[in-house]
Amino acid sequence: MKASMISAGAAALFASGCATPGPPRTDAAVTLTGLQAFPGPGDPDGTGTAEIRVEPAQSRVCWTLFVREIEPATGAHIHRGAPGTAGPPVVPLATPDAAGRSGGCAAVDPGLAREMTMQPHEFYVNVHNAAYPAGAVRGQLRGRANPPRRVPQTR
Repeated sequence: MKASMISAGAAALFASGCATPGPPRTDAAVTLTGLQAFPGPGDPDGTGTAEIRVEPAQSRVCWTLFVREIEPATGAHIHRGAPGTAGPPVVPLATPDAAGRSGGCAAVDPGLAREMTMQPHEFYVNVHNAAYPAGAVRGQLRGRANPPRRVPQTR
């Protein structure tokens, strides 16, 4: 009887919201320009913005992307690489449509998600097109890890 009362008490304590939160997520803002393309040149008139959310607990990266003043995009990716370097693509993004917009989520390796959370500045967004196959516009991720949000528990 005592054991079942202790088990019931532990279950109630867990359900009341005392569970340990998961890993933090990262929200990164990105400004894309042709001047940042490396190796350049990128599109001198091209610009864009992106919001990147890295969610290690779900092993995914979500984004909204908008580019302007470039010829139609042929691809978009998040690449590994510090400013002023070219690196390999690590997360494919949906190619921006005719209006220059793209959004969605992609599954990623949990280790990559943790790395992107801890060092977002080591990654960049690159949008390619026929005129600039190495990158029409590029933007380095800037962001910070955000503590996970606690979901209120009902009793």
